[in-house]
Amino acid sequence: MMRPTARLLAAACAAALLAGAGAPALAQVGTPALPVALAPIPEPRDTAYPGVIDVRVDATDIDRRIVSVSQTIPVAGPGPLILLYPLWIPGNHGPVGPVDDIADLQITANGQPLRWVRNTVHTNAFQVEVPAGASTVEVAFKWLTPIDGAQGRVVVTDEMLNIQWEKAVLYPAGYYSRQITFRPTLRLPTGWQYGVALDTVSFENSLATFAPITLEHLADSPLFAGAHFRQFDLDPGGRSPVRMNVVADSASMLEATDAHIGQHRELVRQADRLFGARHFNHYDFLVGVTDRLGGIGLEHHRSSENTVDTRYFTDPTGTIADRDLLGHEYTHSWNGKWRRPADQMAPNLNEPLQNSLLWVYEGQTQYWGLILTARAGLMTKQQALDVLANTAASYADDNPGRAWRAMQDTTNDPIIAQRRPQPWPSRQRSEDYYREGAMIWLDADTLIREQSNGRKSLDDFAKAFFGTEDGDWDPAPYTFDDVASTLNGVQAHDWAPFLRERLDAVGPDARGPLGGIERGGYRLVWRETPNDYSRALNAELSRNDFAYSLGLSVSDSNRITAVRWGSPAFDAGLRSGWELVAINGRAASPAVLAAAITASKGNTTPIEVMLKNGERFRTIRFDYHEGLRYPHLERIDGTPDRLGDILAPRRR
Repeated sequence: MMRPTARLLAAACAAALLAGAGAPALAQVGTPALPVALAPIPEPRDTAYPGVIDVRVDATDIDRRIVSVSQTIPVAGPGPLILLYPLWIPGNHGPVGPVDDIADLQITANGQPLRWVRNTVHTNAFQVEVPAGASTVEVAFKWLTPIDGAQGRVVVTDEMLNIQWEKAVLYPAGYYSRQITFRPTLRLPTGWQYGVALDTVSFENSLATFAPITLEHLADSPLFAGAHFRQFDLDPGGRSPVRMNVVADSASMLEATDAHIGQHRELVRQADRLFGARHFNHYDFLVGVTDRLGGIGLEHHRSSENTVDTRYFTDPTGTIADRDLLGHEYTHSWNGKWRRPADQMAPNLNEPLQNSLLWVYEGQTQYWGLILTARAGLMTKQQALDVLANTAASYADDNPGRAWRAMQDTTNDPIIAQRRPQPWPSRQRSEDYYREGAMIWLDADTLIREQSNGRKSLDDFAKAFFGTEDGDWDPAPYTFDDVASTLNGVQAHDWAPFLRERLDAVGPDARGPLGGIERGGYRLVWRETPNDYSRALNAELSRNDFAYSLGLSVSDSNRITAVRWGSPAFDAGLRSGWELVAINGRAASPAVLAAAITASKGNTTPIEVMLKNGERFRTIRFDYHEGLRYPHLERIDGTPDRLGDILAPRRR
């Protein structure tokens, strides 16, 4: 999360607000038809908010999925008070605070109700008039959490819940987040246990009381709780505890082998060996083993929120989709939380942030997440190579989106698209700073290794950039120039042009950042069978991939789920939503489609496909004869196996 800067303004600023006739007005058109005039929302100030705000959260109404919140907010005098509901949620990289999920907002002072009004431009802001003689205001509201996935991410089930504190607070405008202190309590259903990065003062009769904490760190300290709970120590005897707190849909899902937990402990050791410092006083993995709680993988400075397959512990070799999730989110404690892009250092949770360096924040984390997962043994070398093959195929020179859009521009996607599903992701380039960003860092890693004759690597950058100031967990901002200069300190090179060329490449002749594959000792090749990782992943997710042949993906129920821009399927006018009915006169299935593509290879016989969409039927004859195509990495004889070196565990 950002290093919040407090900005609560209570009534202390109220008089100044009323007197601020000369202050700039809100950028509104016309005069809103409201019962009171809107006061300007004060700019955040880096001064302490007077007093501690009590926030009491009751999460016992799990049947109706309703969380009740009450707050006591100290105020310094009469006048307008503006309370903010968080909008810019750290880790989401966009303005996605679900203010529409709160209801029954009641504000009182001295036992009397205060009428509130919502700001008509900044609709996460609520204004009330504090009466004379009031030293506090009381706030109460209901957080109506989604009941099913169509309404948003489900955070409460019969067996578990996920409290994200920024969804359960209002805070005074006018202060930096780091200058506002909260004293939180949480009431849980009887018998439930929890994991959280907050410091617990007491836990009695299902009521957890936590030590006072700033809004910055409260919003960065979510909680998982459940009826079925288990905690694993991932760093026995370590100087700063690292724990894995697990909740599950059933108690049987918590069974784990010593070997599997040992791989998670190795993840912690490999991160220590990579970075050389820790920037937390303790760290808590929050893990939900569930198909009922909404899916999440979200970073925090001293914890992370992770949901995994229900077989994650009981069948670790049979589930691959979540394999590198914990490695990715753990890396964020260093990259994104401690070292943080300077344009993400917003003063509070309602001031806009910018995402121009997400190719470092997320892209390098994507890279290290995969590498650490392999080094820990949670993924084999071959599985990691298969992941790199799949990524390389996505961003090869024929990437459909690069013809019009540079990867740098995709860092704006969390703001402009807010992670909504997209109709043509292969052309729209949704958030490519993750996986294509990882390819840029692989390119840099192998170049450093090549130019230094193996004496240096991106590991040295990690230590220099993320591994200083051991024990410090105040966010340390960085710029593009900081990244380039640190790289230059590891291995002299024109790093700024190197990075800009790959970030800004656009146009039909723009090349993908695949230099790291061949410099790593491998080449991207195409075969007629999926690599082992893809085969297992597609089986787990019930999907069938023909993206690099006909250009479509198909569910097990024969529904087209995606069409690759510029592919034979695209040229035939197809899109997602069509259903395969018959292929070459046979009842359709993914296996029948694969057989038909194979049978057409090297001859002139078309592939005839009948499709249905609603009441509409179509028959398409594909003049495609190149067979099935799936990406693999193949060793280049006589070259150093640099990818193998990158993926190998560090022994010290």
